Amino acid sequence: MANETTDLQVQQAEKQEIEESGAERTRSRLAFVPRTDIYETDESITLVADMPGVSADTVDVSLENDVLRINGLVEPQPPEGYHLAYAEYRVGDFQRSFSVSDKVDLDNVEATVKDGVLRLVMPKTQPRSLKVSVKTG
Repeated sequence: MANETTDLQVQQAEKQEIEESGAERTRSRLAFVPRTDIYETDESITLVADMPGVSADTVDVSLENDVLRINGLVEPQPPEGYHLAYAEYRVGDFQRSFSVSDKVDLDNVEATVKDGVLRLVMPKTQPRSLKVSVKTG
């Protein structure tokens, strides 16, 4: 099932961190590729992305020219009264892009964020059929 062709093409990221040679950034911070699951039915495509530290106010989702872009900004919030003695968790922003087919109903896309998880539901446009009457002469 993972090798089937879908209406959302994923550009595989071998590294979790976006390389410096990638897109230009205006923030001098790390940017990570959020881990993402994509579910597809006949009616919709659902994308679920892990973006810890992102809220509805700091995430931006855009769909233009068949490219879905997800950007999430994260501000570090160390616990008050403590200093960092050791860290394995690195804080940074999130960026990811997907190629989307023209079958997505752009007027009804819904996005929600809860507990650092972005859920994006993109309904598909329903196929239309046309019966053309043929006249003589």
